[in-house]
Amino acid sequence: MKKGTIFKLKLSAILFVLIFGAIYYYVTLPAINIHSPGLWKFVLVVLVIVSIVSAIRDISDTINHNSKTFSIKKLSKKNHLFGFFFLVTILVFCVFGIGFFLSSPVINAGKYKELVNISNGNFEKDIQQISYDEIPLLDKASAEIVGGRKMGTMVDYVSQFEVASDYTQINYKGKPVRITPLVYGNLLKWFTNRSDGIPAYISIDMATQNADCIKLDDGIKYSKSEHFGRLIYRYIRFNYPTYIFDNINLEIDENGTPYWICPVKDYTIGLFGGVTISNVVIVNAVTGEHTDYKVDEVPQWVDHVYSADLLISYYDYYGTLQHGYLNSILSQKGCLKTTEGYNYIALNDDVWVYTGITSVGGDESNVGFVLMNQRTAETKYYQIAGAEEFSAMSSAEGKVQNLGYTATFPLLLNISGEPTYFISLKDSAGLVKMYAMVNIQKYTVVATATTTNECERQYKDMLISNNIQVDDNNAEPVKTTKITGTITKLASAVVEGNTHYYIALNDGKNIYDIDVSKNLGIVLKNVGDTVSIEYNDISESDTENIYKVIKVSE
Repeated sequence: MKKGTIFKLKLSAILFVLIFGAIYYYVTLPAINIHSPGLWKFVLVVLVIVSIVSAIRDISDTINHNSKTFSIKKLSKKNHLFGFFFLVTILVFCVFGIGFFLSSPVINAGKYKELVNISNGNFEKDIQQISYDEIPLLDKASAEIVGGRKMGTMVDYVSQFEVASDYTQINYKGKPVRITPLVYGNLLKWFTNRSDGIPAYISIDMATQNADCIKLDDGIKYSKSEHFGRLIYRYIRFNYPTYIFDNINLEIDENGTPYWICPVKDYTIGLFGGVTISNVVIVNAVTGEHTDYKVDEVPQWVDHVYSADLLISYYDYYGTLQHGYLNSILSQKGCLKTTEGYNYIALNDDVWVYTGITSVGGDESNVGFVLMNQRTAETKYYQIAGAEEFSAMSSAEGKVQNLGYTATFPLLLNISGEPTYFISLKDSAGLVKMYAMVNIQKYTVVATATTTNECERQYKDMLISNNIQVDDNNAEPVKTTKITGTITKLASAVVEGNTHYYIALNDGKNIYDIDVSKNLGIVLKNVGDTVSIEYNDISESDTENIYKVIKVSE
């Protein structure tokens, strides 16, 4: 073979490797950082390709030197490039593997258990009774259903856009809200709409279950559904080539402007261990303007700096490695771990991750629970033993087994000073139909109702009937109203084993629920009699005006 032809083949091989490497980098976007596992994988893939190309070239050279005969022995004498790159590939792979081992908890148990500082919390002080408009009644799956239905009503957008599956939970103006952007329907729809960008995002109030389509004056130009340079992952990579980014989320500031929150990982143990967050890059989703913040300088409105999975891994390291790595595998003495689920609660204008703490042995009880701040990583432990979350969920489902409802993962509430699981119950379509409250320390105490206020009323009654002291010193005072009128209708019913009278007065507006056990005098009343009643002015029903009577008098 002529030298010119050989040169062209070698040049073609070099160009092939360079083009492959450039395309592979453009697609995978590894950080140019020695701590990035993605970079090491990128280098290994490129080295494997180079080794294959070198082997082909060496085989070609061997055959060209003696076209009549070919053997592995002759190849080995000339196989210089392949041998070199093969050894480099093996060396890089070994360094990569050793780096993982030296960064692992196997030899760094003490460092891993110190990744988080845990303080003991005061339940009654830290988790005071809150209004139900601050409690997320929907989980992510239900929010997706609500968001999908809202999208179906937006005729201007539904033919061109879809709803993203993000549904990031944030604390917006003191209320729990899930935010998710729209995405382009497909590549053609991206091509025809990209100049204007994505026109809106979906906001779901997790307390009222109302979904709104928030239309923007200028569309979102940087998102996960973009292509080329405006793809948010590629955009932040080319602006911050050495940063190792964690999961990114869309949030909104106090003015409703959408931003991408991009936490930056830092590895503090060896090459690949001890992940923490050092910086946060905040990108305006409309304009692309970006700012790099130190983790302790992040604006107050930002909620998602530390992911829930990262925070939970911190406690799992802390709980299992107290007595070393071998103990966590063998005897597991004193080892604790988080339960197999978590939820979010809004406290002090931040989003906190809640999960229970149980023994590694896998019993059906918790020894306590933790709250972990997603903005600051502050972690508080509460030593309150009781039912494990899934046991409480089963107990709530058993209460409504005739309806076939399924329970969501619980929220932790303070109801009259009692640690209480608050659970939403969903029908087969995934919509929330009822609510349950389960006492953590005595999970046979279960109240269910179609409204949160009625559920709480029944729960408090059950606490009293089970000789559990009810402390409402921290509760908001119940607003009551007094009225005098003539009974126009009267009916009785048995509720939870107690007789209730339901009356209507001549005002003709409301129905009043009277517990006979607390107001025995009502049994002597008939239609046409005049009564004075004092009632809780919060309706027990979302669809009708039914009010709980506190006191009946002449």
